[in-house]
Amino acid sequence: MTGGSFIDVDFCRKAKAGQVVVGDVFLSRKIREEGRVITVLSDGLGSGVKAGVLANLTATMALRYTTAFVDVRQSAKTIMNTLPVCEQRKISYSTFTIVDLDADGKTRVIEHGNPPLLLLRGQTPVPIERASLTLEAWKDRVIHYSEFETQLGDRIVFFSDGVSQSGLGRVGLPLGWGQHRVTDFLQRLIATENEISSHELSRRLVAEALANDGRAAKDDITCGAIYYRRPRRLLVITGPPFSKERDGELAELVQTFDGRKVICGGTTAGIVSRLLGRPVTMDLKNFDPEIPPPAVMEGVDLVTEGTVTLAKVAEILERGNPSEPARKNPAYDLVALMLQSDIVEFMVGTRINEAHQDPNVPVELDLRRNIIRKIAALLETNHLKETSLQFI
Repeated sequence: MTGGSFIDVDFCRKAKAGQVVVGDVFLSRKIREEGRVITVLSDGLGSGVKAGVLANLTATMALRYTTAFVDVRQSAKTIMNTLPVCEQRKISYSTFTIVDLDADGKTRVIEHGNPPLLLLRGQTPVPIERASLTLEAWKDRVIHYSEFETQLGDRIVFFSDGVSQSGLGRVGLPLGWGQHRVTDFLQRLIATENEISSHELSRRLVAEALANDGRAAKDDITCGAIYYRRPRRLLVITGPPFSKERDGELAELVQTFDGRKVICGGTTAGIVSRLLGRPVTMDLKNFDPEIPPPAVMEGVDLVTEGTVTLAKVAEILERGNPSEPARKNPAYDLVALMLQSDIVEFMVGTRINEAHQDPNVPVELDLRRNIIRKIAALLETNHLKETSLQFI
């Protein structure tokens, strides 16, 4: 992404009641050198393992061809020519929606068989002009192609028919939830939570569709969401500069940085406190014996101890989604801030901390730079965050 925009992509899926495998597949790929994010939702015919395999085949091909071809219409035609057709029902074994969005907002969309994609500007649905394309060999298989400019703050929402047909036959929903009611739900949701993330929006929509089905999904339910917005930035400062003459750079960075700010390390916090005239006070409200307690400083979102806390952050990120609930301590608080951000910038001081030269202290405490590199790699690889490291 560029410094002025970020593409926030996430999804939620729920298998049809009685099935273990979801027959819908959602895949996304970030092409950093081109500033593009390609996202695919495919719905396999039927449900269960067979549907999941067919949907995965379709989504994988869609990602590959859309990445390789400049013209996404050619990609779709290749996929359509490759997909088998159900002999009984004479329809494709899977449907697909492909969204190719770049950092400048240029968006190209291919749709086949799924409910129409929604573009929301704030709470307002934006009409999309779609061109219908047919293949020479498959006159009855219609592809819809659209191209439009996505603006900062826009959301793109797309879903399988398990969403739009949820509640089918229920009192008040004889034909299912329907496109208009889905749109109304999204408008109300955004009106009350105008900064809602793609992660949360997709989960809320799937939860509502599941409620329509009486908590037992009548079909696979999947929602994908893209939120094109300004990036949320986080600055993490840890360690004093190698040269004391550069201490002022840390204080200036805390004052001028546009985003959330974290200071890790008592010495580092002391430097900023002294130069900015902002006192540091210990916060013992949620004391956890595993991690040193945090502190509070005006204008800083979180102040923690240094390497012990950072080593724990690396451990939490490496563990992924732990089964136990998050503990209320500075390490988990810092992980939460990182995962809520899009770009995490590390400013790492290289002055030796004499407190960590005791041979009885665990060796990782003397490897602040390596811990930070590990955290940055985990954020990029496992969570698709952008990171930058600067050593001072």
